[in-house]
Amino acid sequence: MQWKLRWCPAEVFFPPQTSAWDEKHWYRGFILLITFLIYTCYHMSRKPISVVKSRLHRNCSGMIQPINDTHSLNDTTWCNWAPFDQSNYKELLGAVDNAFLVAYAVGMFISGIFGERLPLRYYLTAGMLLSGLFTSLLGLGYFWNIHALWYFVLIQICNGLVQTTGWPSVVTCVGNWFGKGKRGLIMGIWNSHTSVGNILGSLIAGIWVDEQWGLSFVVPGVITAIMGLITFFFFIEYPEDVGCSPPQHHGGLEENVDDAEDPGSGPHSNRENGLESAVTSSKEPSAQPAAISFFGALWIPGVVEFSLCLLFAKLVSYTFLYWLPLYIFNVVHFSAKESGDLSTLFDVGGIVGGILAGLISDYTNGRATTCCVMLILAAPMMFLYNYVGQSGISISIVMLLICGALVNGPYALITTAVSADLGTHKSLKGNAKALSTVTAIIDGTGSIGWNNVFYMLITADILACLLLCRLVYKEILAWKASLSRDRGYREM
Repeated sequence: MQWKLRWCPAEVFFPPQTSAWDEKHWYRGFILLITFLIYTCYHMSRKPISVVKSRLHRNCSGMIQPINDTHSLNDTTWCNWAPFDQSNYKELLGAVDNAFLVAYAVGMFISGIFGERLPLRYYLTAGMLLSGLFTSLLGLGYFWNIHALWYFVLIQICNGLVQTTGWPSVVTCVGNWFGKGKRGLIMGIWNSHTSVGNILGSLIAGIWVDEQWGLSFVVPGVITAIMGLITFFFFIEYPEDVGCSPPQHHGGLEENVDDAEDPGSGPHSNRENGLESAVTSSKEPSAQPAAISFFGALWIPGVVEFSLCLLFAKLVSYTFLYWLPLYIFNVVHFSAKESGDLSTLFDVGGIVGGILAGLISDYTNGRATTCCVMLILAAPMMFLYNYVGQSGISISIVMLLICGALVNGPYALITTAVSADLGTHKSLKGNAKALSTVTAIIDGTGSIGWNNVFYMLITADILACLLLCRLVYKEILAWKASLSRDRGYREM
């Protein structure tokens, strides 16, 4: 039975390469690609609602009413989609957004627990098929002429729950294949799938938003479902499934952060420990790691701080995700399509910010410090964007790129490299299956909260920064200890 659960159809399509080195690196590249595409589809299916919202309620006074329209000539809401044609449309649209976000937050806390106990290939396949279904159902409301608020809220709740299958699963899979060395850079590049998905979701939704906005949901939903079928046939959860050796998780420099006070935990001793652990692990028989409990994961050093930090950092990021196209539509008075297209620049900046954050954190060995500095810079940039960002198209483009880099950089680093580091923390003594639960806790905590006021975003950004102060202090101690050891070696 165990062989059946671990068997992967990808072995049939991709036979082993000529050498073990080629085989391992080929599979690693393939895993990065397929997980990148998987989560790109997840985010692509979330984005259309932010583009379509500007179409559900707009100013009809300057538009020509069709001859066959049943609304009266004095009706200024004839071009809107009921029930969002009412004066309280902002609250109704907020309810639709909140339905997804609350369901996503609640589901994320339990999703990782299921992800540890179920084969990820089946878990992801089911999640993507259902995500595609519920995304398409939002669009089918247009073709079925549905005007009931409960329908859109219910679909968003279901969609929010099934969307939680994606993130813990793909991070766990990447953590299974890659060690901790240069993980920040790898994860920074890989995590651009979030921004790429947002960009694709905006561009695809923008094609049909002005004519048949239902297709803005149906097309991404179908693409997501197709990717779910591809996942079933090609997803590889463990290196052992295809005869590759697993990576070493605890031989890198990252351990210095947690052992800054330990004189034997420097870079030179870590190299020795890494060799010893590699020899020891090769002698010991491999055993299936047990899943960790929710509260057990909370005791891993750093989980609570990074979780609370992401609570505020993700609030800022998701506010821009759901609100930015509507903000541009109302303030700059662009069309729905143009607003969606311009909002993609925020995600373009997010790609650059995520890669830079990962590269800097690898070079400095300071995850918390990197996040803290970027969060400090993000606060004044958001303030400036609110006041001068819409004074011209050139300024708006530059400000969106900078804000995207500074806001999404820490968000990307925490939800990928930090989650993977903590999920394979040395305190777990080889229990790498905790990665799914840790990722779910961090990302789930970050999913609570929604508002669209710039001052609230700046406050949240500052609070996110303050929550990392203890970890920044520990990283500074680690740097001092490392410099002292280096001076000692040079003097010898």
